[in-house]
Amino acid sequence: MIRIIPAIDIIDGKCVRLTQGDYTRSKVYDENPLDMAKRFEDCGVTMLHLVDLDGAKAEFPENQRVLEDIASHTSLNVEFGGGLKDRQALISVFNAGACRAVCGSIACTKPEIFTGWLGEFGGERIILGADLKDGHVAVNGWKEMSSESAESLFDRFSPAGLKTAVITEISRDGMLDGPDVDLYSRLAGKYPGLQIVASGGVGSMDDVERLDMAGIPAVIVGKAIYEGRISLDDIRNVSGSTL
Repeated sequence: MIRIIPAIDIIDGKCVRLTQGDYTRSKVYDENPLDMAKRFEDCGVTMLHLVDLDGAKAEFPENQRVLEDIASHTSLNVEFGGGLKDRQALISVFNAGACRAVCGSIACTKPEIFTGWLGEFGGERIILGADLKDGHVAVNGWKEMSSESAESLFDRFSPAGLKTAVITEISRDGMLDGPDVDLYSRLAGKYPGLQIVASGGVGSMDDVERLDMAGIPAVIVGKAIYEGRISLDDIRNVSGSTL
């Protein structure tokens, strides 16, 4: 059974969601991300996907206090992304309580550093984040496009110990009109040794079930929860059978 990983995206310390990665199309859902994290914890969730959207555009995490609050006041395992562009930032978020770091821009712009992190910290703690638009990976808070594809990154980093990749289809992110199941199925079939985590477009439990039937092991869900399309009871039912 697929695992649902709830997402909390942070701007100015608040829980928000973007539409198609557009910072001008953000909506605040909760002034206190810790309260939201506790509600997820009460549902039996063990993993939380926390994204520092301010940090993603900057050179260093900007909302680390939110990570510290959630890590110290819940039992959740927090995977953190946003602004992880050097070793100082990486160590900082690990010290703040993150159990896993989702790294995107650095993998494209400085692959030798990302390879080194895989060797130093292991594929259990260093996660590749690939945000795709028209088949290419966007970097620096989705503001710029690289020449990399998900496949080129997988080919480069799998021999170095990559185990997990979070794949976001930007055009579907926040749209609630369904994930790109074909994309995830193709990647999972081509790279059976990698855990492919789906992200973007989920709008209902039917979408989650489609990913489950395709053999995708985990899915990150954000806006569908905040808009009431997937309830906390839905998450509780899935979490009780899988986590």
